[in-house]
Amino acid sequence: MVLDQRGGWLNEARFLLQAAAYPLQLAVSSPSAAWTWIRQSMQTREALRAENESLRIRGSALALRALNYEALAHENAQLRGLSHALPPIADRWLIAEIVNVELTTLRQRLLVNRGTTNGVFAGQAVLDDSGLLGQTMHIGPWSAEVILVTDPEHAVPVQIERTGLRTIAVGAGNEGTLALPYLPANADVKAGDLLVTSGLGGVFPPGYPVARVAEVHRDAVQPLAQVRAVPLARIDRDREVALVWFNDERTRNPDIQPQPAPHKSAPAVATPAPAPVPAPATAAPAKEKTAPPPKAPPKPAPVDEAEDEVK
Repeated sequence: MVLDQRGGWLNEARFLLQAAAYPLQLAVSSPSAAWTWIRQSMQTREALRAENESLRIRGSALALRALNYEALAHENAQLRGLSHALPPIADRWLIAEIVNVELTTLRQRLLVNRGTTNGVFAGQAVLDDSGLLGQTMHIGPWSAEVILVTDPEHAVPVQIERTGLRTIAVGAGNEGTLALPYLPANADVKAGDLLVTSGLGGVFPPGYPVARVAEVHRDAVQPLAQVRAVPLARIDRDREVALVWFNDERTRNPDIQPQPAPHKSAPAVATPAPAPVPAPATAAPAKEKTAPPPKAPPKPAPVDEAEDEVK
């Protein structure tokens, strides 16, 4: 574990194993793919023409809806006085086919046939024509594993479009259910509310549809409401998904880039005066030896004492 934390060896091993397992996964899914091809080949020309016309009309409707969303976003930004801080848009996208599907109570995953050779990266947003589907998790050279929004280990920051209330949508282990476990009992939420991405976390840009609230249950003794939502993406029916690269214009706008802090001149610090250089020490001159002062002559003895000595 210590070596993996320092060198990331487990990710390298997972990368190689995923590259080796992809041909086997492709071979396992080949019968169903072959049957799908045969069934599509047996369709009549009129059915194909009708489907083509339906798809063309649907594409036009989606394009008009996208233009409407973009126009509303521009109008909203201008009304707020943030004409430069417009929401991010999709820079490009890549269509990927679903190779394998794993929908259990513990794992809600997809395997698509796009990998690092196509520029796919971990944490990339995955959508279909109805809403948010999930994000890429483990990337191989020719395949990528997608964790769905309904996976119990996945959480996406969302916002109630009607009220602007932000919360987190958590997967419930069922392809048709999302849970909102962090809403208080008095939250303004009701069945039918649309949940869109809030943009928090930096993975999904704001405004993309995620789910629609299906049921709200409040208990007088519980502080939190029990809210269940249904994802808009057709998780159990999609055959193709879109890997999206988002282009955030705000990152290239010089008007709203974080400016460096102003240069503060350093306060003048009083420099101490240079200490006087001491003069080189010189040897003290030797003191001259002076002769001791002459001793005073002895005082003469008194006369009386001198006469006694003479006697």
